[in-house]
Amino acid sequence: MYDGVINVYKEKGFTSHDVVAKLRGILKQKKIGHTGTLDPDAEGVLPVCLGKGTRLCDVLTDRTKSYRAVLLLGLETDTQDGGGQVLARCGQEELAALDEERVREAVMSFAGPYDQIPPMYSALKVNGQKLCDLARAGKTVERKARPVEIFSIKIEKAELPRLTIAVECSKGTYIRTLCHDIGRKLGVGGCMEALLRTRSGSFTLDTALTLSRIEELRDEGALEKYIVPVEEMFPDWPKVRMKKEFDRLAENGNPFRPEQAVAAEGIPDRIRLYTSEGRFIGTYGYRQEKDRYQPIKIFAGGQ
Repeated sequence: MYDGVINVYKEKGFTSHDVVAKLRGILKQKKIGHTGTLDPDAEGVLPVCLGKGTRLCDVLTDRTKSYRAVLLLGLETDTQDGGGQVLARCGQEELAALDEERVREAVMSFAGPYDQIPPMYSALKVNGQKLCDLARAGKTVERKARPVEIFSIKIEKAELPRLTIAVECSKGTYIRTLCHDIGRKLGVGGCMEALLRTRSGSFTLDTALTLSRIEELRDEGALEKYIVPVEEMFPDWPKVRMKKEFDRLAENGNPFRPEQAVAAEGIPDRIRLYTSEGRFIGTYGYRQEKDRYQPIKIFAGGQ
């Protein structure tokens, strides 16, 4: 049984669920979960949680992400990407009238917080139904705009009508919707032609492994060193050990007083907790009003 997080390079044509299903076969274990959906045509970084690491799925989903996308101006589709049905095309004269400065201003105007309306072709649910299922049935429903944030955005290449843009953004941001919105702002329409996720939290493109490479490493008996242990997902949280007589208290997920652990410098707000012998228990947060450390995530114990 593998425990921790592995950085998978999701290739085109696979859904995120496909990746999980294939990994279950490769690793011969059921307890596997991904940390944020990538569209089938998109590729790049997809952290996947294994074993006890699946308790981190919600934590890792919240991390910021970075992308490189190709935006095609002058074309709108129902899916907001190049694989959808064409809804509108811009005339060549309007496209030819675009200049790089105007385009740059439009792109940069999306830096910072903005309210984004999620696309119909998405896994979000409205009244218990996935939007993508409704869209495939030919239905369109009203969607509420959701606050997202573009931490940085820049044009890496401009060969109009195509732009290559690099984006760092908050969770829940749809890059194809961002492309659509940029096209609308310019008055010519736009869709996402290609997408590469270059970073998700601390996981980057240069350490991502394809499924075939993961299979090779498994056969070589070398896969463990590519799996990030659960405790290493909290590198900035101080390590604290319990006093031996209180080990069981913490292993059972109970709150404890600061003096029941080996004294660290001060009382940190968030800690990685270990037994007196150095076995990782989980993460805890300090509640000043109760003078107690309360469990956040417990990883000790069975699967």
